[in-house]
Amino acid sequence: MDRAVETAESAALELRDVTKAFGGIPVLRGVSLSLRPGTVTALAGENGAGKSTVMKIASGQVRPDAGEVLVHGRHLRHAQPREARGLGVGIVPQELAPILDMTVYENLFVGRELRGRAGLLDRRRMAAKAREMLEVFEVDIDPHAPMRRLTVALCQIVEIVKNTTAGARVVLLDEPTSAISEHEVERLYAIIGKLRDRGVAMIYTTHKMQEIQAIADRVVVLRDGSLVLDEPRAATTGDRIVHAMVGRELEDLFPSLPEPGEDVAMTVSGLQVAGYREPVSLQVRRGEILGLAGLVGAGRTELIEAVYGARRSLSGEITVAGKRVRRNSPTAAIRAGMALVPEDRKQAGLVLQMNVLDNGSLPRLSSFTTAGWLRQRSRGKAVSTVMSSMNLRSRGLGQQVATLSGGNQQKVVLARWLTGNVDVLLLDEPTRGVDVGARSEIYGIIAGLAATGMAVVLASSDMAEVLGLTHRVLVMRQGAVVGGLDRTELRDPTAQQRIFRYAAGVDD
Repeated sequence: MDRAVETAESAALELRDVTKAFGGIPVLRGVSLSLRPGTVTALAGENGAGKSTVMKIASGQVRPDAGEVLVHGRHLRHAQPREARGLGVGIVPQELAPILDMTVYENLFVGRELRGRAGLLDRRRMAAKAREMLEVFEVDIDPHAPMRRLTVALCQIVEIVKNTTAGARVVLLDEPTSAISEHEVERLYAIIGKLRDRGVAMIYTTHKMQEIQAIADRVVVLRDGSLVLDEPRAATTGDRIVHAMVGRELEDLFPSLPEPGEDVAMTVSGLQVAGYREPVSLQVRRGEILGLAGLVGAGRTELIEAVYGARRSLSGEITVAGKRVRRNSPTAAIRAGMALVPEDRKQAGLVLQMNVLDNGSLPRLSSFTTAGWLRQRSRGKAVSTVMSSMNLRSRGLGQQVATLSGGNQQKVVLARWLTGNVDVLLLDEPTRGVDVGARSEIYGIIAGLAATGMAVVLASSDMAEVLGLTHRVLVMRQGAVVGGLDRTELRDPTAQQRIFRYAAGVDD
């Protein structure tokens, strides 16, 4: 038998020397990969590496300029999702689009409704079959529940069930854990395990090393549109994957930190955050990056928001540069020189439908306004300057921020404050949902801001980030500070264990 035919027939999905360019700019450069039935292939790479284009070509949404796509040995000849589905390819996109006003069973059967003898919809039979379909995956979802009542994780599961029960033998999962909790991640892993046992081949795009270690059988890495790593997961390491993604070692992600100054930038004294039993006191010096560590629910976000005035505090005092700041007032905090980069940039940090210019000037519109008139030239110059300082990758100030990568969106959230004075920068999970290469850039930006004398308070659940990017760490539990490590202690090999013991209350 011809070798190529044999390979095609034994592969669930195969891309052969696929190339694609948009506007004359190469996005994929001769990419070849093969998926075996009953395996999970982690597809990793920085934003812009070509991951999404691979997924769109494999699912029939985009036609390659050259190369072939085969599903169980049969050619995907046209850029038609219907043809891909007919061959057995299903995709669960990162941005889910369920029909919210329809029920779970109606979403499961949309486009393939069951009908009775008179041609009417057989709703009872669809609901019963939907329950059976969900029970296969041991998921307790009411088939009659409206989709809008479901969490993002449950919507994902419904989409997976819909694809696999419609005959999909290849399932493409695009950043499936980007918007779900740790508990929900475990349930997703269990469902992926069941799909693997049933012989389904999966591509799973992610930039999280722990996910690759947890579920992948194989790791494929793209960089600048080229496939630079394709190895069994057991034969590779996190350092090797990161090096393939960004062209440098893991330890090179973190910049050297400048020495902090002696002057105190901000003092928080006895701040009683609403809902927590103990007040918090802390100081941060100019040029210092102070980390806040702790387990989920420790109160890091609540503390940062209370300092900024976005969350109610009951008592206490906050001073910036020696001047008292009125509590519970973000306006007073901004005037005092504070800036906040929130955990959820899409919901609380950006207006996604607006462009870079408008988002970049939102916090300081009054400084660009005279007698009610917006000074467009001044605003454009200021925003352009700070975006350039961040090395923002965009088509210009007029580009809608929703179309930017996660890393570039985060740069906009950071940069928009820098059109005015900032003494204290409050960062809540500053690299969540950002790929490794963009993370390294953001770390360099944060260290550079600290070098100018800006005080930084950084709340993070990423332990490598806490250890590699801070001068000092305070550990929180149930809204209270329960321990701390200075820079010397952070360099100790036992630092991570000590932080966890504080956070978990092991030493109580």
